[in-house]
Order: sequence, then C-alpha cells, then structure tokens
Amino acid sequence: MNLRLHIWRQAGPDAAGMLKTYDVANVSEHMSFLEMLDVLNEDLISKNEIPIAFDHDCREGICGTCGMVINGRPHGPVAKTTVCQLHMRTYKDGDEIYIEPWRARAFPVMRDLIVDRSSFDRIIQTGGFVSVNTGNAQDGNAIPISKKHADHAMDAAACIGCGACVAACPNSSAMLFTAAKIGHLGALPQGQAERSTRAMHMVMQMDAEGFGACSNHLECEAACPKGISVEFIAQMNRDYIASALGGKD
Repeated sequence: MNLRLHIWRQAGPDAAGMLKTYDVANVSEHMSFLEMLDVLNEDLISKNEIPIAFDHDCREGICGTCGMVINGRPHGPVAKTTVCQLHMRTYKDGDEIYIEPWRARAFPVMRDLIVDRSSFDRIIQTGGFVSVNTGNAQDGNAIPISKKHADHAMDAAACIGCGACVAACPNSSAMLFTAAKIGHLGALPQGQAERSTRAMHMVMQMDAEGFGACSNHLECEAACPKGISVEFIAQMNRDYIASALGGKD
C-alpha cells in the first residue's frame, strides 16, 4: 500500500516544530507501525536527509518506550495496543496518517517524536518502593497473599509507564500512572509500611512536575495499552486523604 504521512519534526527542545509530509510506497500489511517508520528512515538516510527520531526498545509491547499520537489517538486506533504492536493492516492504501509526540507540559519534546518522560521516574522515586531490611531474603511463601489481592496488585503492576494516559487526558493528568504505581504496592502486605505516606509523596511530586488534575473524562483508561482501570485512581485518593488526616486506609 501507499501512504501519506504527516510527521511532527522538531530539531530540539527549544526549536520550533512543524508537521512535514512524507509519501511511503509499497508498505506491507505485515509490517508493524515502527517497521514502517524504519523503512521511511532508511529512505531518508539514502537521500542524505535527517531520519525521524522516535523512541523504541523491546518492540513487544512491554517496555513502554514507544509512544506517539496517531491520528489524534495515543498508540493509534486499536485498543490495548502499543505502537510497536500496531500493524499496517489496520490501514488501507491511500490513507493519510498524522503522527505527533505526546503533548504535555511535563513531557517536553526533545526531538521529533521523542519526549522527556523523566518526570515519571521522579514520581516513582518519591514513594514507589517498599522497606527492605538487611539480612537473608525471605522465603517466597513466608507472607501469604490471597489470590484476590495478588490479582489486584498485578492489574496495577501491568502499567508500563508509556505516558498514553497523559497524552489522552485533556488536562495532561498523570493520575492513572501514579495510581497504578501506588496501587500495586498498596495491595500487598510488603507495601503497607509506607502506605500512609506513599500516596502523599507521589501525588505531591506529580503536581510539582506540572501534570494536570483529573476531571473524570476517563480517556486515560481508554488509551491505556494495558487496560488499567480508573478504580485505582479512587483508591489512590482514599490513600491520599488517609495520609493527609494522619491515619491509614
């Protein structure tokens, strides 16, 4: 198939950016979206032009590195799918595709489709951990955990930190990401020691990074490639209130 791509090009954080149009021919329906961009970059390099910069790593939908807005939707039109899992059979010959980076003040554009997501790292650093005492490691079965709580924790831990929730939110809120990181630790016995302060510290850091507030549009859940529920935001709010009141939930 032949496609026309309108891709955001920006030389650096302080440079002006703009959409630039490229025509790509003979795209196989079996290619992933990133492979299609690889083909375009090979063509640009052969013409001594600067290739398009975009993040990628595992290309298996588990690392959270790839991230771009495709025709107005983070990760593209297929639900619960990352860009690297999106295949060109989703499109048809002659389609025009608009490709942009995440848009959020807390995710400054570094170059083309690459944004700086280190704000997520700083949120995790303020509370995304559990106490670890010195000595021998405990046996894996030393602390019984019910299947209900284990499943709940795993649902939250599925977050890959890609930032699609932020890109989809009209307020550029990071509530779903932060809630998932708080929720998977708060559901386990090992996470109880810091539970009363974890939500407070991580939410305060989230606000300090410049993310917006949640206004219940639920676009974050719709855009999340792992289908993480907004119910974790409700739990985070309860933990936050409990911490503010000096108690434990």
